[in-house]
Amino acid sequence: MSTALAPYAARAETSRGRLHPESAPKYRSEYDRDRDRIVHSTAFRRLMYKTQVFVYDEGDLYRTRLTHSLEVAQIARSIARALKLNEPLTEAIALAHDLGHTPFGHAGQDALNAAMQDYGGFEHNFQSLRVVDWLEEKYAEFPGLNLTFETREGILKHCSLKNARELGPLGERFLKRTQPGLEAQLVDISDQIAYNSHDVDDGLRSSLLTVDELSKTRLFREHCESVRSKHPDLPLRRLAHETVRRLINALITDLIEESGRLIKAAAPASIEDVRLAGKPLIAFTAGMRERNAELKSFLHKGLYEHSRVQEMHANATRMVQSLFSAYFGDPAKMPAEFTARAAQEEKEKGLSGRARIVADYIAGMTDRYATKEYQRLA
Repeated sequence: MSTALAPYAARAETSRGRLHPESAPKYRSEYDRDRDRIVHSTAFRRLMYKTQVFVYDEGDLYRTRLTHSLEVAQIARSIARALKLNEPLTEAIALAHDLGHTPFGHAGQDALNAAMQDYGGFEHNFQSLRVVDWLEEKYAEFPGLNLTFETREGILKHCSLKNARELGPLGERFLKRTQPGLEAQLVDISDQIAYNSHDVDDGLRSSLLTVDELSKTRLFREHCESVRSKHPDLPLRRLAHETVRRLINALITDLIEESGRLIKAAAPASIEDVRLAGKPLIAFTAGMRERNAELKSFLHKGLYEHSRVQEMHANATRMVQSLFSAYFGDPAKMPAEFTARAAQEEKEKGLSGRARIVADYIAGMTDRYATKEYQRLA
């Protein structure tokens, strides 16, 4: 497989390795092993019942964290193949990037971060790393999933300097302001492509957005008009799908072509050259970046700030805050294993240790389980 890769792609045989040494897999690469461990993890299955914008009882057809992760992986694989990057690594990062997300989407994340302000805060990227490094319990010889450095590097898209200092080599790029590998850069932007384009689809499906409203943005309008010119009588559902698929294709094509240009200009000979390039080498053209930002801004105002969505977010915030107060006040209300962890962490780190375990427990909940716990403890 490595012979088909570009010289600047990540290579399993030159990986920086795992936290706990293991013998090499026989019939798959190290990055294939990472991907497979992620797919079989408990945290990955829970993504099925963690929502993006709409909470689970709003309907069965809206995106969840699981469907979003699969869509990010599909987009990222296509781009990785075109740029001759490492597909298994790209897929592993994409499938794992949201493992640390709380229930109830960004509302749950913001509420948990607010509750944790006096105890170190809550970052969902850092939480995803905690999941794969420590919280998953499956293997006899090590905690977590024991993923490779490159997969963990890609999962940790953002990180505070405080947390970076605790991560050793993995946190160095945030302290030294170097870049991650191209596979990690690629997944970061694939996440943005999937998020914006599929929120357009969900917004139309929910009737919180209309085609006319979305047509105020250039990126949506140009593709919607293209579809309508060829199919003037297309029903709304099919018009929306055709527009979104063209929009995604335009974003992907622009990203591949501009990234190819940037990579050629920088001429990295290895992944280490990529890390020292001084700027990301996976990027949109300036024009596409501007149109995509315009669409993102529209979605923020038209969808995320919609009164119906805000009502869902207010309910989610109330539940997460209530759960944190209940568990932090009495850790025995959590399952025995978390109660024991909270006691141990508090012994070592004080109240911030107890709070971190409470945050681990809440972040691991699905929307449905968090709702049931809220009702049980009310």
